[in-house]
Amino acid sequence: MIKLVVFDLDNVIIDGEGIDEIGKLVNIEDQIAAITEQAMQGDIDFETSIKKRVGLLKGVATEDIKTLASEMPLMKGAEETVSTLKENGFDVAIISGSFDIIADTIKGKLDVDKIFTNSLVEEDGILTGEVTGPLVSGSKLDVLSSFIEEKGYTLDECVAIGDGANDISMIESAKYGIAFNAKPALKENADIIVETRDLTDVLNVIIHLNSENTEGDADVDKEVAVETEVVETTDVVVENQEEEQVADATEEVVEEIEETEELVEEAEEEAEEAEEVVEEETAEEEEAEPAEEIEEIEEVEEAEEAVEEEAAEEEATEDETEEEAEEAVEEEAAEEAEEVAEPAEEKPVKEAKPKKSKKKNALPEPDFDLADTIEGVRAQKDEREERIAKVAEEREAFNREAKEQRKIRDELNSELKENLAKAIEFRDQRNEINKQVEENKKARNKVNDEIKSLEWSSGKKDRVRIENEIKKIDKIIETRVLDIKKENQLVKNANDLRKELAEIKEDDKVKEEAAELKKQSEEYHAKVVELSEQAQEAHEQMLAYFRKTDEIRTAADEAHKLFIQARKNASAKHEEFKMILSEIHVINKKLGSSKNRKRRSEKSSGSSNNKKNREEKERAESIFDKFKNGKKLSTEELLLLQKYDIN
Repeated sequence: MIKLVVFDLDNVIIDGEGIDEIGKLVNIEDQIAAITEQAMQGDIDFETSIKKRVGLLKGVATEDIKTLASEMPLMKGAEETVSTLKENGFDVAIISGSFDIIADTIKGKLDVDKIFTNSLVEEDGILTGEVTGPLVSGSKLDVLSSFIEEKGYTLDECVAIGDGANDISMIESAKYGIAFNAKPALKENADIIVETRDLTDVLNVIIHLNSENTEGDADVDKEVAVETEVVETTDVVVENQEEEQVADATEEVVEEIEETEELVEEAEEEAEEAEEVVEEETAEEEEAEPAEEIEEIEEVEEAEEAVEEEAAEEEATEDETEEEAEEAVEEEAAEEAEEVAEPAEEKPVKEAKPKKSKKKNALPEPDFDLADTIEGVRAQKDEREERIAKVAEEREAFNREAKEQRKIRDELNSELKENLAKAIEFRDQRNEINKQVEENKKARNKVNDEIKSLEWSSGKKDRVRIENEIKKIDKIIETRVLDIKKENQLVKNANDLRKELAEIKEDDKVKEEAAELKKQSEEYHAKVVELSEQAQEAHEQMLAYFRKTDEIRTAADEAHKLFIQARKNASAKHEEFKMILSEIHVINKKLGSSKNRKRRSEKSSGSSNNKKNREEKERAESIFDKFKNGKKLSTEELLLLQKYDIN
């Protein structure tokens, strides 16, 4: 996942080459541009080129460079790109061989997190022709590596954007290196090439790359801990220190937005996945419900067969031979084959669906040895009937537990969605308040600039200068031993300055205008403080709901695990139930000779019974079709299904 985006400065963030523009101040831009081009193409190393170019700037005034920096144009799309990246949770840095005197101005315009540059050496406001800094002899990769180590990132979490040969080291090492309107030497080493001079095209690439890397990620195990500094002041005009404090508070709130953006997205994705899991499980459970009712039918069948066979055993004579029992079993098998054949010929289409269902729910083949005597077989039957009753009870207990845990899980998932919605609501509220903070801060700063301009234009600059000179003279007179002539001269100078100060009159109109502006500044600042407190409160509410969401998710996960385990246990018990039931069927066949004779006797009573049986079987098939479509069955209907072995 991408966390850090690093830009070069010249010809990337700003539309131009900083040192070339400085060269224009002393008409040496052509010489500097030629050296710059050699470095960009990779024909000379960067250290050599920067020292040669800076050497040509000896004697340039730093005030002129600062004016130039404030006027240098940003690259098209720079403001939108940086602000969007920060809103989406990225850290944004600039690593450039250019100079801090230019980069600091850009940092203020774009609110970049960190800037690494070189420094021009000056004495008394004049360049000496020397340069210092981490990027004179060191590479951009060295600076980047040190920065990501400090932040706890890796190169695989970084995107680097540059345009020249000195960017190659960081372009090659970052997860993605983007050549922006670059020289051929850099394009050969880049992962992605953007040929336009619009940084929003780079923004689109980064957003796309990050969406690919974070797709499917639904972990929400982060806890955000943020403290927002609230600025308090009693001064009417906000001076530089106060402005920095308010800016820090605003930046912290903005950083909180970025840190929690991924948390929100991941929480939303996890909620969607949880909902999908619930839907899938619900579908599985709905499919399983008919099987549960079939199990109930089988239990009824087993119970009825036990009753029939007990009656058959009471009617059977004690002197029945083994040969007669075998003959009865063979005749019973022949009769059942005839009954199966008749519906198959009359209704072949209807027979297809029961066959499929029967195959799916067919009983397993039993693997046990029947006792040698009838008494032994009956003992086996008694033992299995006792076991099957116990297994059925255990299975139902697991089914009840599964339903209970499913209900708990579904309720928790519903509560989770509500908490997540609340968290997002407070996040949006906080973001909206932060926009108002920024608007009021800009308005306040604008008024403060107007106040300063007004005061200086009204003679304040001259008054301050004269007052400082008078203080300096007074201090010399008080602290030094002077001859009378020199002391008299200093006293005269101070008196002359006081006369000059008295002649400087403050414009009443300007004074009133300044007072009104100071009042506006105070109002804007009070609004900044008030809104910052509101933003902090909304942020704390958001975090509380996110923490609650994590707690609910943990409980829902635990309920889901218990639900799955109960389902598995119930399924295992059902398989055991089917195996015992299969064994009981085998035992029943062994004990069913007298029952078979009874059926033969009933069959010989006439063809009217056969017709009745066929009609009943057709009705049973119709009932089973309705049962598969969700209809609940009465006990009579269940017994009719059991009678014709339709399951």
